Amino acid sequence: MLSHENNQLLCKVGKGTPMGDLMRQYWIPALPSREFPTPAGKPMRMMLLGERLVMFRDSNGRMGALSEFCPHRGASLYFGRNEEGGLRCSYHGWKYDVTGKCLETPTEPPERQERFRANIKARAYPCHEVNKMIWVYMGPRETPPPFPQFEVNTLPDEFVAEPQIMMEEANWMQNMEGDIDSAHLDWLHRRLEEDSEPPSVGIPGFWNPTGVPPVLDVVPTSYGGFYSARRKMADGTEWHRVNQFIFPFHTMITLGDGGVTLRSFVPLDDHHAMLITHPAHPCQAPSEGTLEALGNDFKSYGGFIERTNDPRSYYMTKYNQRNDYGQDMKLQAEKMFLGIPFVGNLQDRAMTELMTDDEGTPLYDRTQEHLGTSDAMVVTVRRQLLSAITRFRDEKKLPDNVDQPELDRVRAITLRLPAGADWKKESEHARASQPNEASRSDLLLIL
Repeated sequence: MLSHENNQLLCKVGKGTPMGDLMRQYWIPALPSREFPTPAGKPMRMMLLGERLVMFRDSNGRMGALSEFCPHRGASLYFGRNEEGGLRCSYHGWKYDVTGKCLETPTEPPERQERFRANIKARAYPCHEVNKMIWVYMGPRETPPPFPQFEVNTLPDEFVAEPQIMMEEANWMQNMEGDIDSAHLDWLHRRLEEDSEPPSVGIPGFWNPTGVPPVLDVVPTSYGGFYSARRKMADGTEWHRVNQFIFPFHTMITLGDGGVTLRSFVPLDDHHAMLITHPAHPCQAPSEGTLEALGNDFKSYGGFIERTNDPRSYYMTKYNQRNDYGQDMKLQAEKMFLGIPFVGNLQDRAMTELMTDDEGTPLYDRTQEHLGTSDAMVVTVRRQLLSAITRFRDEKKLPDNVDQPELDRVRAITLRLPAGADWKKESEHARASQPNEASRSDLLLIL
C-alpha cells in the first residue's frame, strides 16, 4: 500500500505539484490532427494537466496551444477569430500568434500600440505534429527537449494508423496501473470457456490455457521498466507477455500481431484522463482490421456521446458509468466473465472509474490496498515514479528519457520459450525497435 502523502504525490498533476512539474518536462500527446482539418478553422478547447487551453490551426497551417484566457482581461480565446496568422480575441480585438506574441492591440492609441504590445505575451505552448497526432510541450524550457522517438513518431506516415481515444473518468494513475497489470486478463477479460462462442460485439475474451496464474518478473530501467508475465502452456512451454512502462505515463502492451502500439494515459485534470492508443506496423500499412483487433472499434458499440465545449466530454463513450457500461447479463451468463463487451477499455473502466476516496472523487485511497505478488509491476512503477518525482523536486535531476529520446525506442512482445529459458536474454533484440522488422509475436493475445 501507499501512504496518503505518496498517493497524493503520484496522482496530483496540477501546476506546482511534484508530479505535474515532472510531466511538464515531457512532450505530451494532446489531440489528433483530424480535429483540425483546415487552416483558420474553429479553435478548440482543451485541458491538459489541469490547465485550460485553446488549440487552433492558424491560417498558415501552424498548430498553436494558448492559455484559454486573453492576457488583456481574461476573456476566453475559444471565441477568438482565427485569421491571418493569429487568434484575435473577440472582446477587444487583441491578436496573438501561435508563439503567444501579441500582434495587435487595436483598442490602444495607434502611436502607442507597437511599444505597448511588445510587453504582452499570451501563454503559449509549442506544438509538434507527426503521424496524425499533435503533441504539446508545457514545460519551462525556452528550447523544448528532443521530441520522443517512439516508433509511432518515426515510422512513415502510411505505416501509422489513426490514434484512437477514450475518455476515462478517473485519476490517470489508476487507469494506467490497469495496463501494467497482466493478472487481471485471466479474470476481467476472459471468456467463460475455452470454446465459448465469440460475442457479437467486441473482441473474444482472453483464455489462459492452463489456468495457472502468471508469474511476473520485473526489470526497472532508466526510462521506466518492463516485465514478463509468464504463463504455462499445456505442452510445457512458457508464454511470456513482455510489456513496457515509459515515463511519464506511456505503456506498450503486446497483442501478438507484429505491430507496435503506444498507449498514453494523458491527464486532463486529477479526475479525467484520455487513453490515447496509437497503433502502427514497422514495415507495412496497418490492415483495415487493426483497430477492430485492438478492440477500439467504438462505432460497433454506441460510439461517443454528443460533445459539449468541455474537453472532458471529448471521446466519452455512449456506454459509461451512468449506464453500467452497457452490462449485458445474458452475455455474462453465457460467454464472458464480465458482461460488458471487450471494446477498448470499457471493462477496465468499470473497475477503475468506480475506485474513489472517502469523498467519492475518482482518486482511490491506496492506503486501503492489500497487494500481492501479481502486483509486482504496479509496485515497481510506483517506486520508479516516486523516485523520479522526488529526484526532480529535490535535486532537479530528470529521468534519462527526457533528453535521451532514443531510450523510448522499445517494444512490447510475446515469446514462447522452453520452460526455464532466460527470457531476458532471449528477448533482448526483440525488445528494441528494429527497422523494417515486425515485432516478435510468438502468440496472439487472444488464443
